[in-house]
Amino acid sequence: MSDSSSSRLAAELRTWIAGRAPGTRLPSTRTLAKEHGLGPVTVQEALRSLTADGLVETRPGVGTFIATASETRRVRPTDFSWQVGALGERAGRIPGESRSTPASGVLRPTPVDAVALHNGYPGRDLLPEKAVRQALGRAARSDAAVTAAPRAGLQELRHWFAQDLATQTPPGVTPVTATDVTVLPGTQSGLSAIFRAVTGPGEPVVLESPTYWGAVLAGRQTGVRMVPLATGPDGPDPTELDRVLARTGARLFYAQPRFTNPTGAVWSPETRSRILEVVARHGAFLVEDDWAKDFAIDGVAASLPPMAAGDDSGRVIYLRSLSKSLSPALRVGAVIARGAVRERILGNVGASSMYVSPLLQAAALDVLGTPAWRSHLRTLPDRLAHRRDLLVTAVRMHLPEAELTAVPTGGLNLWLRLPDATDLDRLVADCEARDVVIAGGDDLFPSEPTGRFLRLNFAGPEPGRYGEAVRILGEVLRAGLQ
Repeated sequence: MSDSSSSRLAAELRTWIAGRAPGTRLPSTRTLAKEHGLGPVTVQEALRSLTADGLVETRPGVGTFIATASETRRVRPTDFSWQVGALGERAGRIPGESRSTPASGVLRPTPVDAVALHNGYPGRDLLPEKAVRQALGRAARSDAAVTAAPRAGLQELRHWFAQDLATQTPPGVTPVTATDVTVLPGTQSGLSAIFRAVTGPGEPVVLESPTYWGAVLAGRQTGVRMVPLATGPDGPDPTELDRVLARTGARLFYAQPRFTNPTGAVWSPETRSRILEVVARHGAFLVEDDWAKDFAIDGVAASLPPMAAGDDSGRVIYLRSLSKSLSPALRVGAVIARGAVRERILGNVGASSMYVSPLLQAAALDVLGTPAWRSHLRTLPDRLAHRRDLLVTAVRMHLPEAELTAVPTGGLNLWLRLPDATDLDRLVADCEARDVVIAGGDDLFPSEPTGRFLRLNFAGPEPGRYGEAVRILGEVLRAGLQ
């Protein structure tokens, strides 16, 4: 029935397209479904048919449009089959991709009219958008638009990162300086640079399990052997870390002590102290990824200083990102490291990116110095709490089959455990067919997943549709379990 309905709709749309100019926007999926009395899956099938024929093009986040003349010219299919032999066997699946459908992970774009619960960024109304736009305009008129940057980054921005950490350094500990800071084009490149600087291909790196999918990606790209360490609502067990380091001889432990992505865990002061003792006893490094420093909801977690603030031995390598806090368009972050390891990291960063765009650095520094940024930080916790509570309420009402591991006190995500019989790939695909975009949790485990999980972003756009989205998620989940 669906095939015939989609074929009829496709035929009607071809007639509609024939009488209109290239570039004309088609009605939305929701509008077409309502006007023709069809389901969204049927509408999407018809649009895919038109896309395959070169009649329309989809622009993610914008809409579907009649293709231009240059796009509608049909030529023979290009044959790329020779690449199969040239590329050989694929070493592994890229985190962020589904096991069966490469576009269904956390990296895929959000279809028009869909509710996005899958990505890792806050919605635009949770960003200092006006200040960012103004800062970019000022930077474009400055010398930053036409000059190269120092390899380690603009001195003023390096100083800001150093001061941000040094202000939380306790008495008796030597604070970091700008010399210890290397500016990054986002912290993802920093992870790869750290892995290469401290370890080599085939050598062990310990990661919390589950963890940030980008750390898993960096591990695979650098060829290290990823060793999982179970983590829970309060973080990892220091005794177990001791055993893992002793067993593997690993010299690097990657962790997120504040609002672990995806679980939202916050390490207690006791856990932090014991972890540092274990790392020091084994002569290893701790990579502290403080990605969510600006996303605290309650005062307790916000007041905890970074672990790097209390370390002047060079044991802690500190990562700080601004891409989520300011704008995903400002790919700016920093790694703070002391001693020889800092020079190794800087060399690896320079080899891959030479330097970070001074235009972006100048704009980021501009925003950080404005009263608008300070005002933004004061109001952000309440706005995050509102969104979190909306999604938590929706999960408890419409998704009783899921176990909410904890209500996070910051960060951007909820972490849900689903029944073991859940087919995650099918759940993701069926939800997207109903305009709800989610991503399964398998990619957030450095080794085998310990169950069926979902990470839902509570800071995304359109919080007013969270209830509707989770209701659909619950219906699709129950249908798949029958």
